[in-house]
Parts: sequence; C-alpha cells; structure tokens
Amino acid sequence: MITETGKVVAVSGGRVWVQTVRTSACQSCSARHGCGQRALASVSGGRANQVLVTNSLGARVGDEVTVAIEESALLGASLLVYALPLVLMVIGAVSGHQLSGGHDAAAMFGAAAGMAAGFLVARRVGSDPARDYEPRLVNVRQMQTH
Repeated sequence: MITETGKVVAVSGGRVWVQTVRTSACQSCSARHGCGQRALASVSGGRANQVLVTNSLGARVGDEVTVAIEESALLGASLLVYALPLVLMVIGAVSGHQLSGGHDAAAMFGAAAGMAAGFLVARRVGSDPARDYEPRLVNVRQMQTH
C-alpha cells in the first residue's frame, strides 16, 4: 500500500479535500545521482496537490490525515492510461500500413485512430465504479482545539 500524509483543507459532503506536498525519497536513496526521479522532483519544486477522498473516518478541516492506495490499483491505472493507448497505437499503425499496401499516411491515420481508441477505452474502463482506483483515508490525527 502506498501512503501519503496530508492536511484536510475542505469538507464537501461526505468527502474531504486533502492537500499533500509532493516529496521525493531521493535524499535517502543510494542511486539518487543516476535517477530521473530526482530530476522530476526538483522540477516540480514540491508543489502541493489536492485530492478528493471519501471521508470514512470523520476528518475535519485542519486534521492531518494519511491517504493510501493499493499498489495493484496504481499499477492497473498506469497500465490503463499509458500502456493501452500505446499498444493500440502500434496495432493501428501496423494495421494501417498492412491494409494500405505500405502507405505511410495510412499508417499514421491508423496510429492516431488506435491511440484515440485507447484513450476512449481507458476513460470508459477507468470510470467504472467497480474498479477501485481512488485513494482512501487510513488514519486521522485530530487537531487540538484550545
């Protein structure tokens, strides 16, 4: 399970907006000098992100919370959003090339059509409520009121 700590910044019905600051584990990694993740983290500058999460633990504005998502859900979502359109783009390009007798324009059209189909399928499958791609609250540390 992948976890991140954040702060509740707003409550919206039965959900809360949690703000997290993107951090990187680069400081403690022995491969930090040869890794692209460090470059990406330095470019992002630790920007804050907000995510809408079901408020299953009764969090309030100002509470420090931990949100989590299953590794398998993250991997599945990544494959759906990135790999599926690319695979369909390659299949479309090869199909267009073969069906047209070797014309490059047909291969480009097939690639574009395959990628578009991949994005449409990813959107449809990703919006299925049976799939659990949403992070959830796993811990709330209530802020003390004076």
